[in-house]
Amino acid sequence: MDGLVTLGDVEDARACIAPVVRPTPVHRSDNLSRVAGRRLALKPEHLQRTGSFKLRGAYNHISRLRGVAEVVAASAGNHAQGVALAATLSGLRSVIYMPTNAALPKVDATQGYGAEVRLRGDTVDDCVVEAVRHAAETGARYVPPFDDPLVIAGQGTIGLELVEEAPEAAVVVVPVGGGGLISGVATAVKALRPDVTVIGVEAAGAPTVRAALDAACVVTLPQVNTMADGTAVRACSELTLAHISARVDDVVLVSEEATSRALLLLLERAKWVVEPAGALALAAVLEGLVPGDGPVLAVCTGGNVDPLVLTKLVEHGLSAAGRYLRLRVVLGDRPGALARLLGVIAGTAANVLDISHHRAGVPLGVTEVEVLVVLETRSPVHRAEVLAAVAGAGYQATVN
Repeated sequence: MDGLVTLGDVEDARACIAPVVRPTPVHRSDNLSRVAGRRLALKPEHLQRTGSFKLRGAYNHISRLRGVAEVVAASAGNHAQGVALAATLSGLRSVIYMPTNAALPKVDATQGYGAEVRLRGDTVDDCVVEAVRHAAETGARYVPPFDDPLVIAGQGTIGLELVEEAPEAAVVVVPVGGGGLISGVATAVKALRPDVTVIGVEAAGAPTVRAALDAACVVTLPQVNTMADGTAVRACSELTLAHISARVDDVVLVSEEATSRALLLLLERAKWVVEPAGALALAAVLEGLVPGDGPVLAVCTGGNVDPLVLTKLVEHGLSAAGRYLRLRVVLGDRPGALARLLGVIAGTAANVLDISHHRAGVPLGVTEVEVLVVLETRSPVHRAEVLAAVAGAGYQATVN
């Protein structure tokens, strides 16, 4: 089709980036396959240089520039690091505009790869405006995160590897933000294996491509709200929408809870630290959103997550997986009342993590006290057993 990246473009990109990319062989896990209920393989791009797939497209674009001394980009994290390293490897200066609230580890990493980081505005959109202005004023070359054929072709090299490394896969599942990655992957996979189904996955709070497909045109969302900040893009581009419309079979949405469960599962079973955007594909598989029951391959796109944020994500994942339970119980304010409640809980083998009492500032009777109990439970089934036992003992408990 006219204007779309071809298999030849992707193969050319593979030759271009071969000296700089790190091999990320497909990983097959019996444990995760049992959980998913089907044969499952994972492409660990979080183990790529810079911690994500972004180096592939950035280097394919930047290494081909001629007569340019400096590149400029806008990003909150992964694209920033990919551009910074690609520019350094190509002997070019790089200036990266990042939001003022960008995670410090991502800022430090971008600087460590050789870029000059300038913090501007509250959002990546603000940074894009600054980066484009910088390019116009200085002659630096602006490197887009997805709206570029060379970037798409570079990301598409993953598709070539998937076909070679997992020939058994009947379905390939790819996280989607602006659409550059899935455009490239679908180009390669559909050209070499047209029988393979390609599914994109977006966070439900950032359905950028899904909205564009439904409207048959690019849609700019008024806002996006998701923990998967690597895919939190308000609009795709005409170029990526054209690729996705022609070569991707479907784009599905996953919830924050499903993403948290997938992230926690990767941490516990695969011993992988993956950022929320990188867990979207696995989340879709686990939620039954991927068609068929044949072998499936999920792309884990990145692992650049702030350790402070990771702590919150793990807690959220534990709650979503039924491993935490916060109960609010009103008790009579008399000796032994709390001990009796804890006896009921102990009978369910739930572990008490925290207890707090409240008498002031809550709507209680004079002889009542509110107790908040945080419990560790084994699963959603165990959670339900605890709630049933507490209710069966006559307590009015609410999940807080």
